[in-house]
Amino acid sequence: MENVLIATVLSFVVTYFSIPILIKVAELKHLYDEPDERKAHKKRIPTLGGIGFFSGFIIAATVCVPALQNSPFQYMMAAFFIIFMVGMKDDIVGLSPLKKLIGQLLASFAIIYLGNLQISNMYGFMGIYELPASISLMLTYFTFIVVINAFNLIDGVDGQAGSIGLLVSAILGAYFLHVGETTYAVIGFALAGGLASFLIYNISPAKIFMGDTGSLLIGLVNAVLAIKFIDVAGNPAGKMPITATPGVAFAILIVPLFDTLRVFAVRMLQGRSPFSADRNHIHHYLLDLKLNHKQTTLVSVTVNAIYIAAAFALQGIGTTAMVFVVVGSALCLTTLLYLARRRKLATVLQPVLAPAVAEASIISESPASKILRVTNDGILQDK
Repeated sequence: MENVLIATVLSFVVTYFSIPILIKVAELKHLYDEPDERKAHKKRIPTLGGIGFFSGFIIAATVCVPALQNSPFQYMMAAFFIIFMVGMKDDIVGLSPLKKLIGQLLASFAIIYLGNLQISNMYGFMGIYELPASISLMLTYFTFIVVINAFNLIDGVDGQAGSIGLLVSAILGAYFLHVGETTYAVIGFALAGGLASFLIYNISPAKIFMGDTGSLLIGLVNAVLAIKFIDVAGNPAGKMPITATPGVAFAILIVPLFDTLRVFAVRMLQGRSPFSADRNHIHHYLLDLKLNHKQTTLVSVTVNAIYIAAAFALQGIGTTAMVFVVVGSALCLTTLLYLARRRKLATVLQPVLAPAVAEASIISESPASKILRVTNDGILQDK
């Protein structure tokens, strides 16, 4: 317990005093996130915030994780530094999606192969229990890549990625603290402490963004915690066993995980790269419904918290039923949100398009007129 408290406070303090320095450095070196038609901010914002809570997290974890024989912590540290370098290079000079993916795979390899952390059991999902080694590896790599990118992709609203990352790491850290997994409890609370401090500067109006340096780190750390949670909580002989463990883990990560899988699926069905940019994320829907950044973040975090509480309460229904309930309810809520957003945009666009349509009809009545087709494809929307 003492290690966890020290890690939380140390991470918070280091991050709190690092951020103002990073803001000054970003201003001197002109390291900004430039506004454009897809982004919600209208002025240049420094993007080095991830370095701040990375520093707090790494220092706290290094000092407070107990030195145990055969501990995988050294491999986790290597993975954290790999993902940090990938994110920082992307923030400063840019990085292609392929190179980012290679960096994510290297970080995942250090934890999966060297740290021996895998999803080896599905605990009854669709009647599946123990997984063959090859399937286990593929599923674990897929989980790492999706969760890492999930937090990166929801980082489109002030405070959202940090707030959900804080919620997830604190919940998982609390579980590991209860069951005596001190290493993972320290990691979870060290990240939570750093994010709590970072959010002081990132809640709207944001003074600094975390950038890929921060969002990729949040994804990697929470992927480690979630996979370890499946392994530990699924053991019926453990201190606090949880049935339907994969379904509960999915619910803990519901907002970033479901949103990312849904957006990836839509893009691929449209014949586009899953990493191509668009405005189909849940936070885009909420912004188009005229919620501001604080309200959007509050809705996202509240929904995620409700799913976590419901999953722990309903764990007895079984893994398959849990996954279908979580995915089905998330799909229904997203569909309702999409329809509400579509109605809202139609209401907003109608008075804008009416004069153009009237003008087009007048031109079409002249003998030598050409047909004018009016669409809303070129109308820009705020991120």
